[in-house]
Amino acid sequence: IAGTLPAYAEGNFASQLTELEPLVMSGQDLSFSVNEYTLETGKYYKWRIESDGLEEFRVNAPELWRASWINQVVINDIEVKPLGGIYGVEFDDEGGADIYFVPLMPGNYEFSAPGFEERGMTGTFIVR
Repeated sequence: IAGTLPAYAEGNFASQLTELEPLVMSGQDLSFSVNEYTLETGKYYKWRIESDGLEEFRVNAPELWRASWINQVVINDIEVKPLGGIYGVEFDDEGGADIYFVPLMPGNYEFSAPGFEERGMTGTFIVR
């Protein structure tokens, strides 16, 4: 098929940011504020994760990150540009982190706080 040009996405998808409801981790009652998110492939998202600092937590979502393009992780106005993805985000104290990403593959992807799953600190990203 001579003369066929490659197809490119039009516009700047990064200017079309969708902010997800923040995930707040409570050390007082060992809970997540949100347990399910529904996303679309190819859409640009910002996921804010916050901890109250009463407990040391890590949020893991390795399968989602492997199935996504991660633009950046922002902590205290410091931008981290991951190459190859991330595994989790750990909070030793009170604070927050923003993860900017585009899911590339549909599926159901779990996220959790390791060691606290039986207390209900688990959730699912449903990517369509």
